[in-house]
Parts: sequence; C-alpha cells; structure tokens
Amino acid sequence: MTEGDAPRLGIAEPWRADFDAVIGLGSNVGDKPANLARAIELLTAGGEVKLVRLSGIYRTAPWGKVDQDWFANACATVRTGLPALALLRRCLAVEETLKRVRQERWGPRIIDVDVLVYRDEVSSGPELILPHPRITERAFVLVPMAEVAPAVRIGGKTIVEWRDATDSSEVVGLH
Repeated sequence: MTEGDAPRLGIAEPWRADFDAVIGLGSNVGDKPANLARAIELLTAGGEVKLVRLSGIYRTAPWGKVDQDWFANACATVRTGLPALALLRRCLAVEETLKRVRQERWGPRIIDVDVLVYRDEVSSGPELILPHPRITERAFVLVPMAEVAPAVRIGGKTIVEWRDATDSSEVVGLH
C-alpha cells in the first residue's frame, strides 16, 4: 500500500484532547479475557502509556482463518508521549512477553495488540500503516472502537458510521 492508498484519517478537535492512540486487542487461546487484561497491564506499566478508556470485551467469530476458536476483542484509548513507531514496538513487546507465536497469518494467538490509529497520523511504512488498513472491514474492531473512539473518522465516515454499515451480528458482549 502506498501513501496515496492509505485511508485518510479525520479527527474532530475534542478527540485530540482525549487520547493519542486507539489500541486493538484480541485473544483466542487460553483465558481470553485475562489475556486482554494482562496485555493492558503490561502496555501501561511504567507510565509511558496511560489508559484513558477500555471498551467492553466482545466474543467474536474468527476472521480470515475461520477454523479456530472464537476471539475475545476489545479496544483501548491511550495517552502517550511515545512516537507511533515506539508505541507499536511496545505493543509487540507485550505480545512477546505473553508468548505470542506467529505461525500462520490470522491464526490462533494468545494475544494480538495493534495500533489502530495514532493521533491524526497517516503512514504506510514497512513496520506500521496508519490508520490500520482493515479497520473499516472488521466488525470485531469497529464495535469496541465505537465505544471508546466514536468521533474518529476514516475515509470520510466516523467509526460509528462504519460500524453501522457492517454486519456485527457475530460480535457479542461478554462483560
């Protein structure tokens, strides 16, 4: 994806005051809700990343590779002074600490921690694409993200508008 292909992110001014990034979390191995909670704990340890708001946890069908267990998904808004790439590396360190194994694309995972949006940055670098390129296709991201970041705009629509235009019948709240 080239920079011209990246979806444009439009952010209302109040959004900027509330948080710096939206983080997506998912797990379908072991105690899924506990894995999400531990990931947030590790992400915010030390104070460089501060949790602003955490969505509910949703039970979701697998996406991409469908012959695997259901997922628990959530989104969090965070405040941080870390640049986007440093935040991504922190997310990857959380995955490593929790022993994520990358064997197959979209396969089972103890934890997945993604930077979905970071401020109003749009990038298409080799390590990080912002906003995340498949947000608008994935109900398992849109439903919890609409809870914590409804004003974020991608491609001219708010996250709520994208959620409402997506089949979210298989995204069910756990808590």
